[in-house]
Amino acid sequence: MQTIENIKKTIDENLAVVVYFSAPTCNVCHALKPKLLEAIENNFEKFEIVSIDTSIDQEIAASFSVFAIPTVLIFLEGKEFLRKSRHMSIDEVIREIKRPYEIMMS
Repeated sequence: MQTIENIKKTIDENLAVVVYFSAPTCNVCHALKPKLLEAIENNFEKFEIVSIDTSIDQEIAASFSVFAIPTVLIFLEGKEFLRKSRHMSIDEVIREIKRPYEIMMS
């Protein structure tokens, strides 16, 4: 079971974290999630991945000000770096985090 404290601890303790918010009733979420997470794993070895089911964890979604799904939050060095909701391209997400990630890891 995810808690707000666990997620914040994960964000604080890891250089790069992606938090993916979705729900079982969201078809876009199901199509996007495996492709996005695979792209992140293939491009960025140090990313920690956290998945949140908003149908169960509304409180967690609200604490991160997430009100639409799918939503992806990217944290670099404990700070929110990128927020994408609804319509997003996987290439766009990868492109936006590539340079800061490489600078951070060098």
